[in-house]
Amino acid sequence: MNNWLYVLYALVLAAISIMTGEIVTFVMLGFILMSLQTIHATLKEILRVNKEAVQDKE
Repeated sequence: MNNWLYVLYALVLAAISIMTGEIVTFVMLGFILMSLQTIHATLKEILRVNKEAVQDKE
């Protein structure tokens, strides 16, 4: 998923949270999304390193 899609998703969540008065929920969802993005990037890096290690063994 591209970064602009994350921005769009955040804007939609912000609009919904402002309309419903759930600002704290929006902030918490933001923290969760940032954490998941970091975990995803780390897992992609681990996969890349493992693939390189397998290719080096061959």
